[in-house]
Parts: sequence; C-alpha cells; structure tokens
Amino acid sequence: MARYVFITGGVVSSLGKGLASAALGALLQARGFSVRLRKLDPYLNVDPGTMSPFEHGEVFVTDDGAETDLDLGHYERFTGVHARKTDSISSGRIYSNVLEKERRGDYLGKTIQVIPHVTNEIKDFIAIGDDEVDFMLCEIGGTVGDIEGLPFFEAIRQFSQDRPRGQCIFMHLTLLPYLAASGELKTKPTQHSVKELRSIGLQPDVLVCRSEHPIPEKERAKIALFCNVRPDSVIPAYDLNSIYEAPLAYHRAGLDQAVLDAFGISPAPKPNLDRWEDVMDRLTHAEGEVRVAIVGKYTQLEDAYKSIAEALTHGGMANRTRVKAEWIDAEIFEREDPAPWLENFHAILVPGGFGERGTEGKIKAAQFAREKQIPYLGICLGMQMAVIEAARNLAGLTRAGSEEFDHEKGEKRFEPVVYHLKEWVQGNHMVSRKASDDKGGTMRLGAYTAHLKAGSKVAGVYGATEIEERHRHRYEVDIKYREKLEACGLIFSGMSPDGRLPEIVEWQDHPWFIGVQFHPELKSKPFAPHPLFADFVRAAKEVERLV
Repeated sequence: MARYVFITGGVVSSLGKGLASAALGALLQARGFSVRLRKLDPYLNVDPGTMSPFEHGEVFVTDDGAETDLDLGHYERFTGVHARKTDSISSGRIYSNVLEKERRGDYLGKTIQVIPHVTNEIKDFIAIGDDEVDFMLCEIGGTVGDIEGLPFFEAIRQFSQDRPRGQCIFMHLTLLPYLAASGELKTKPTQHSVKELRSIGLQPDVLVCRSEHPIPEKERAKIALFCNVRPDSVIPAYDLNSIYEAPLAYHRAGLDQAVLDAFGISPAPKPNLDRWEDVMDRLTHAEGEVRVAIVGKYTQLEDAYKSIAEALTHGGMANRTRVKAEWIDAEIFEREDPAPWLENFHAILVPGGFGERGTEGKIKAAQFAREKQIPYLGICLGMQMAVIEAARNLAGLTRAGSEEFDHEKGEKRFEPVVYHLKEWVQGNHMVSRKASDDKGGTMRLGAYTAHLKAGSKVAGVYGATEIEERHRHRYEVDIKYREKLEACGLIFSGMSPDGRLPEIVEWQDHPWFIGVQFHPELKSKPFAPHPLFADFVRAAKEVERLV
C-alpha cells in the first residue's frame, strides 16, 4: 500500500507546487523509493485539450493518449516515470463520471450530492494503482479557499481518515512576501492560509515557504508555532537560476527528510544525488552558446511551449552548450522579410499549433532555413508548413495548403497537401473521425510507432529504424504527394507501420532539416535528452563554429 503526500497551495497561485512535487518525487527516488505523481485540477473543463494555450499553457500528452496539465511534464522530466491517463483529472471529468453513473442507474435512484458521491469519485481516482509504488504524490490545483477546490480538499480529508494512521501527510506551499518599506518578511499570509486549511479539517505536516529573501530562524520558529508544525518541517523555497536545481536545493533545505520524518521512516535511506549533480554540472559549465529562433503563434506566453523550451535546454546539456531560445511571432513574417529577423540565429524551430493565423509566416521561416542551409526542426504544424513550402516553391503546387485552413473559412482556397485525418490504426483497431466530431479528445493522441528509412538522417540520430513517439494532431500530410516532393529532394524518412501516414520528412541536401509529425519534446528529460533535440543543438553548434 502506497504512502500518500497531498500537496496544496495557498496565498497566491503559481508558487511552484508542480515543481516542488516533481522535486520531491526525484528526491524520494534518490533514496531508493518508487513514486507516482498525480494532478487534481478544479476547473470544469473535462481536460485542457480544448483550452487556449494563452489560457492554460501547453497541453502535455501521455503515452496512453491523455491530454493533461503541463505539470505532468514536470513530473516526467524530474522522475522519468511515464504519466498515464490515471494521473490527471479535473472537476469536469469527475462530474461527468458521476452523472454518467447516475444516468445508468448505478446509484439506484439516490439523490446525487457532492458528499458522498463526488468526493467518493475523487477518492476512487486517487486510489488507482495504490499497490504499484511506495509513494503517491497528489497535487491539488488552485489555492486553498477557492470555492471550486472544496470537493477535492474534502475528498483528501476523507481519504486520509479512511487510510491507516500515518499513511497520508499534507504538504502546503505558501508565500512569505517581503515589504521593502519596512524591510520585513511577513508571515501573516502564511498563517492565514494554514488557518483556512485547518478550517476544512486539514493540518499540514510540512510547510514549504516561497521567499525572495532568506528566512531568519526566528521567522521559521514563529511560523512553526502559529501553524502547528515542527520547526524542521518549515522548508524555505528560494528563487533558483534553473528549475533543475530544485532537487538539490530542496534536499539542502531538508524537504525529503521532513517528509520521511512525517511518515516515521527512520533511519531513512541515504540519497544518491549523482544524477542531479551531473545535470547541474552540465548546465552551469556550458562551453559556448547557440541562438535558436522559435517561430510560433503563442509566443506571448512561454508556458505554451514549455516542453520545447525545456527540451532545448536538455539538448544544450547533452552538448555542454548554453541554448539561448528567442521567441518570434510568426505573424511578423506575414508583413516583413524574415531575413533581418533570422539571419543571426544558429538554428530555427517551428513548433505546433492550431488554426491558420501565423502559418504563412511559419512557411517563410521554413523557406529561409532551407535556402540559407540553417538547421531547422519542424514539429507537428512546423513539419506541415515545411511540406507546404516545398510543394509551393519547388514541386509546382502553387496553391498548396492545409484542409484545416479551408475548413476554418468555409471555402476551398488550397490544394490540400495536408488533409483532415479521418481514420488511422491504433493498436489492433481502426479509429475513425469526422470533421464535425466534438473537438475534445478526438485527435490522434498518444504514442505511435514509426518506421525510419535506413540510412536517413533521422535513423542516424535515433540509432534505430523503429521508434515510438507521442502525437497530438488531427491533420496529416497527404501521402499521395510523396513522389512529387521526393523528386525535389524532400525525403519521407519516417512512416507509420502501415505506410499510410508520413511521420518524418528531411531535406536530402541540407546539413540538418527535419520535420516530425509527433512531439519529441514530450519525452525529453534533463538526464536523458531527446536525441532529436541533442542533435539539433549539435548542428546549431556547427553553424556557430562557422560564423
């Protein structure tokens, strides 16, 4: 039976609960324990798949096809444990499940209420896989006091009472604001946050206090006294130069020891932190720097491309090189020549996205990279734009475009080199989709196998001719244009096992130009950089040496 750590937050949002949870998971692993991390989100969307990136940041996708909160990306990057559908849930999904059961008659005509029906559904979700790991870390989204979060707080209170004594603990993140006028750290917001938590029946065992300034011992003692926790369970959390310093910083602050003490695990196994010391060594002792232009459409919010930013950092670690990523709005290139913007970069990356806005700018970025022989990595829509660019400018298909854009406008303006994917093989069965289907969860989602062409650049990068990568898309390059495009030098070097769906394209006579239909950034980790990002940065370094 797993031990449970419930992570909550107070005072303000965006304190770093996901990062603290991920770092704690990494530290427990370093002590020899197995872990799984979960996110419980109070919003009413069934999942974040249909939410705007400006609204919620990136959508992280699991191997089994769940569209989840970006915090699951942190969990995977820090622990290496592949997330599953059962590791992320929202209020929307909980209520949907309860109402489906009610319509089926599962509740035998009872009046359906938040307590016990909704809270029982949450508890059932929390308990999935209970016997698989030593520790289950469950992060509750939002902050204590949010009305939409109350069913989750009540559920974890009940859950802790249902379990044997000592099987569950609570970790609470708060903010210690600094008032420059008086030169003081103020503990009162933390005290009030804990008071709010205790008013709904939850007593924190560990307090993690975010602060921009050192927390004096007398302030830690004051927090411990008024919040009813042990002084050594008041853990300072300071701003860091890199999120990958978090496991070492939290270990120095005593977080993992405080958690093990709260469970009464003594003597605690000694941690092996070699992995994280190597990560920090590679990060802080970089030799040189490369500049990568990310030409996207959600550039106003960096969290929209969180996994890409982190995967580039990992690629830099693999090469002991600092990667300076700069975000450029693709719409600029629809009005201006891309050359002045891009000529000083060592590499160009065009990420995924939905809708027509900014796509002509992405096409121009792909053209610039092809013509100027600059390393290019196109991901999902970035691959499709590279194909459209080749079709228009080299294959004579001047009206080449995507069916997605015609669908938006309700007219036929393009020859659809990229079309709406209507069916594909998933496992042992055929999946069918229509353009009129609901948008949520209807894309080609999750891990799929691809066969790589022997002798191709990507086969050399992966060191294999069969790979498995995660997808999230509903439009696909049409295989019927393969012969025309390959005659121009754009090689279809990765295909689905049935040979129907293009997975990877690359320019034959280019130093490094690769487009992939999948999302390699989702599987990259600081201690195991994705091979595509590692080689992309290596290619950028070659350009940097030539400049």
